[in-house]
Parts: sequence; structure tokens; C-alpha cells
Amino acid sequence: MSETIYICGHRNPDTDSICSSLAYAELKKKLGYPVQPMRLGPVNRETAFVLSYFDLAPPALLTTLRTQVSDLSMDIIPPASPDISIQKAWTLMKKNNCKVLPVTDHDNRLLGLVSLSDIANKYLDTLESNILANSRTPLHNIIDTLNATLIHGSPDTFYVTGKVAIAAMSPESMDPYIEPGDIVILGDRPDSQTKCIEKGAACLIITGNCTISEPVVKLAHTHGCTLLCVPSDTFTAARLINQSAPISHIMTRHNLVTFDMEDFVDTTKDKMLETRFRSYPVLDGEHVKGFISRYHLITSRRKQVILLDHNEKSQTVDGIEQAEILEIIDHHRLGDLQTESPIYFKNDTVGSTATIIANLYFEHGISPTAKTAGILCAAILSDTLKFKSPTCTHIDRTTSGRLAGIATLDMDTFAAAMFASASSLQDRSPQDILAQDLKEFIFDSHKIAIAQINSSDAETLATLRPGLLTYMEKHAQNQGYELIMLMITDIIEESSECLCAGAKKNLIPQAFNLSPHTPQDALVLPGVVSRKKQVVPLLAAALRGER
Repeated sequence: MSETIYICGHRNPDTDSICSSLAYAELKKKLGYPVQPMRLGPVNRETAFVLSYFDLAPPALLTTLRTQVSDLSMDIIPPASPDISIQKAWTLMKKNNCKVLPVTDHDNRLLGLVSLSDIANKYLDTLESNILANSRTPLHNIIDTLNATLIHGSPDTFYVTGKVAIAAMSPESMDPYIEPGDIVILGDRPDSQTKCIEKGAACLIITGNCTISEPVVKLAHTHGCTLLCVPSDTFTAARLINQSAPISHIMTRHNLVTFDMEDFVDTTKDKMLETRFRSYPVLDGEHVKGFISRYHLITSRRKQVILLDHNEKSQTVDGIEQAEILEIIDHHRLGDLQTESPIYFKNDTVGSTATIIANLYFEHGISPTAKTAGILCAAILSDTLKFKSPTCTHIDRTTSGRLAGIATLDMDTFAAAMFASASSLQDRSPQDILAQDLKEFIFDSHKIAIAQINSSDAETLATLRPGLLTYMEKHAQNQGYELIMLMITDIIEESSECLCAGAKKNLIPQAFNLSPHTPQDALVLPGVVSRKKQVVPLLAAALRGER
């Protein structure tokens, strides 16, 4: 197993969601799985207190599971330098079994692309006899391409301004054809060689491995002419020499279609259909990472994920439909997530996902570290409101006691400090308060949202209430919620004040058997502290018309 498996809780994560993800990741790593704990939203104040107390960093943020270019098995093609010859580029393509080469600078930044069609077009363009001058072909390219021997001259002073010509006629007939700055290919006739040098040729290529006379070498020195000796015949030399031009001359450098590592495959597919190139470079910033084609889209790998503390699509990460769900561990009602094949699904009637995770440690005969035991205990205390929630079970109590022993944690002292860390509502915006722990629910065609925070700061709440209700109404309209409820739970008083907004808020009295004249925008529900057990079922029944 080599692909990373993401472990994450729900959106707007609470302490149970974050701590369970961290703890389960530690267990899976001990069992040999390549896992990574993640979070789907910001860490709230209570969770931040818990992580700080046990000196642990929060998980990284996961924004989507949609398949991205980085998930594809790209073709890794070594980049080429812009000054290598066309012949060298062709050799690299054959060696790497590819039809396109990325051209990069010394920092691996993409400059352009060279394809087989680029090479073919240039090779078949017989009218361009001055390609070496136009491309400022370096001398070492010509030497490498023709397997030549440098008899006279220097790469530092080599400079061609003319065309490539073949001196197949007598010296007297050369005048109309040889011009200053030309490269001339010819045989072993010293008189023809002398004539070309005197006409101002920049370079002579003597074929057939012929010996060049000393007078010709001296004359070349006087006129600044480069002399090369090649083993091939004149036809072969003439056929090969244009292949010494640098690929920077023929590469495609403008209007390149590239993809980024973070691009989504859906977008990539649409772009490929529009352009229909053979393959496309993938960049990480300006740097080339590889190439992809339509084949890679067909064989793309899906991200793998383990979901904790939820099993509803509305509460999970974006792109879950493109991911492979391996496990679900939860303690809520069954939701609407579907999988293509059987998975490990553990759903237990306990007060906290952390209770399930802790007992998975014990079932495997593995003891969590003191820090992990501490955050699991904190998550149980948080989700069960220190055992006051009706969702709390005997298993939660016994498990938290065992974890507290491992972590040497005084639960009473710790719980008081943890709840106090998040109870104050001062300096908090309506958006921050509502988003702290908000969950979406779909009941048939009805879309609602229920948020819950723990606070006994009644004085500040009275000040914030109008702004909260205004924001909730706008949020309900923007997100399409028929009902949005905010539970402000007072753990000490064991009650919740509920603020309601949306078109269906008139169902609140019906759901909780209250007087029809009860104000639906702000009401106190004594004894109600559990969203999962005391609110969600009643609202679901009211929406179905059963109450």
C-alpha cells in the first residue's frame, strides 16, 4: 500500500471529529496503513484548547476529494535544453519512447515543447537553406551531428550568417553560388577549398575524411574560416547538417496548453476535448512535473478516505462522489452516503466517536499514547457534555475513565477548563458562532441545518441575539435552508436556548409540543442538550407531518 488514505470528520468539525481523526490515524499507522488525518474546516476554540493542552498540532485542511491532476500516473519525460540539436532531440524521443519533449531552462522552468511534428515539418521544409544562420546554431551541434573533427577554428568565434551550400562545380563556376558567411560542403579539391575561403565562407565541411593541406589551413586562419572534416560522403553530410539546428528554433513556445498539479480532472478533460493534442505538460508553478494524455484520465486513481463522526453527504467533504470510501465510523443516524463495494462500517449507539476509536485500540491490543488517550478522553467529555447528555452510555463513562488513567488526567478539572475555553461569546461574530459546529440534514426534500455551541454567557447572548437572527435569516436564504437552528447549550443548567430562522421555523412549537404562540425565533428548551437525540428526531418527524 502506497497511496495516502485520508481520515476526516465532518464539516465545521467539533472536538470529537478532530480528536478522533488524529487518534484513528495513529492507530492505523501502527497497523501499517499510509494514513493522514485531515480536517474539513477551522478548529473551534474548545478544540484548540484541547490540542494546545496536549501539545498537538491540528490536522491539515482538506478542501476536496475531487480527482486532480496530481492523482494521475503521469509520464515522466526528462526535459531537454533549448540548445541541443534536432538530431539529439529525435534520439531522446526514441530512447524515452515519447513523441514530445519539454524544453526547459537550467531551473527546470518550461520554455516550450518539441514534438515529432515540429521535427518533421522543419526537416521537410527544404526551402530554408539558412536555418543554421537563423537559429544561430553552435559549432558543437554541427560537430556532434556530423561526427566531425575540428581542424581549424573555435566554438567561441564561430558565427554563420549565410546559407548551406554544396560546392560540386569547378572553382570558376562558384561565383554566383558562394557568398560571405556561408557553410560550404565539398570534397578533397584544394582549389575549390581555396576558392570558397577567398569568397568569404564562414565554414568548410570537407567530406570523406580527406586530409586538408597546410596551405588551405593557413588560408582559413587568415580569413577566419572554420574547417571541419567529416567521415561521411557529401550527400549524407548535406542531409544531416540541418538537424544540427538547436531545438529552440523549432519548438512551440506560445499558446501552450498546460495543466497545473491542482487542476481538477473534470476541467482537464474538457480542455483536452477542445484542443486534441497528443499529450499535455503538467506544471507545479513554472516547473515541469510530467505529461498526461487521455489515457491517463481513463486510468486515474481515486483518492481514498475514511469518514469519522458522520455518514451524510451534506456533512462530508466536497468531491466525495469521486473518492473511494474505505471505512465509516460513526455514532449518528444512517445517512445517504453510498459506496460501490462493501466497506468496513461501524456505527454504535454511544455518545462519542472517540469512544469507538478508543475501544478499537483496546480490541487490537494496542495502548494509545498518553497524548492520544488525553484527546480521546477530551472528545468523550465534550460530546457527552461531561456525561450529562442523554446520548451518554456506560461505555462512554468506562472508556473515558480508562483513557484518563493512561493520560493521568483529572476529568473534573480538565472538563471545567475545556468548557470555559469556549463558553464566552464576547468578540465573536454571528458567522463565527454559527459556523463553529453546524451540521446539514436532508429529510426527504427538506434541507435544514442545526448548529450547537456550549455557553452560559447569557449577558453577551442577549446583546448578540438580534444580529444572530438577522445573519441566520440571510444564511438560510443563501444556502437554501428551510430551517436553521442555533442551540446555545448551558451545560450547568442542562438546557438550551434555540434561535430559529427560515421558512419552516413555524414547525418548532409543533416539534417540541409547545404552545402555538411560543416565539419561534428564540425559545428555551429545558433538559434539551443533545442535538442528535433530542432535536434531530423531533424535527424530522415534524417535517414529515408526524407531530
